[in-house]
Amino acid sequence: MRAVVLAGGRGVRLRPLTYTIPKPLLPVGERPILEEIIVRLKRAGVADITVAVGYRAELIETYFRDGAQLGVRIAYVREAQPLGTAGPLALVRDELPPGDGAPLLVMNGDILTDLDPNDLAAYHARGGYALTVVTRQFPLTHPYGVITVEGDRITAIVEKPTVTDTVSAGVYVVERRVLAHIPAGQYFDMPDLVNRLIAAGEPVGAYPFEGEWIAIDRIEQLEDAARTLAQRQD
Repeated sequence: MRAVVLAGGRGVRLRPLTYTIPKPLLPVGERPILEEIIVRLKRAGVADITVAVGYRAELIETYFRDGAQLGVRIAYVREAQPLGTAGPLALVRDELPPGDGAPLLVMNGDILTDLDPNDLAAYHARGGYALTVVTRQFPLTHPYGVITVEGDRITAIVEKPTVTDTVSAGVYVVERRVLAHIPAGQYFDMPDLVNRLIAAGEPVGAYPFEGEWIAIDRIEQLEDAARTLAQRQD
């Protein structure tokens, strides 16, 4: 199975750190974020990796080169303009080796997780899905008291309730045929792709996951991830 890591974003929420360094090269523990991801993929037996780059692409390509130093094979596709979380797959479509019909493991380039790609791929195959989305339960505490009103009367009030929603974990398995649904050269996000597949009658699966999952989108999350890795090494 080939992995596609989406690493082209500008990391706006991590400024000022990302003014000069692309988010994938920010250190988390002893390694850059993207290197930690690649090491985990290799540990799971995924050695063929395509990295979609954009912002400061040359720095990422210079650091990782062809991946030989990490024991993997890395190819790159470059976004000339931001293409969202699904748009870069149109670039990947044109670079895939011919004759290989295996599905793709697609993941955002800012996620550290102990998810087993092989278990995910097996789940995807058993379900016969066109695309499988890894999902998580995400609790969100409302900052205010929530009022239920009937007419002009209050019938209930709950102070700062917590609502739990099912959210995307930013990891997917994508069948090759799905790539034909992605427009070339256009900004296109994963929710756009999922909705397009559902409208086309393609089956989209949900893989519930509650293991380790750290999304690094803000400076405090970068610091939390570094602490988590340090504690594990201790």
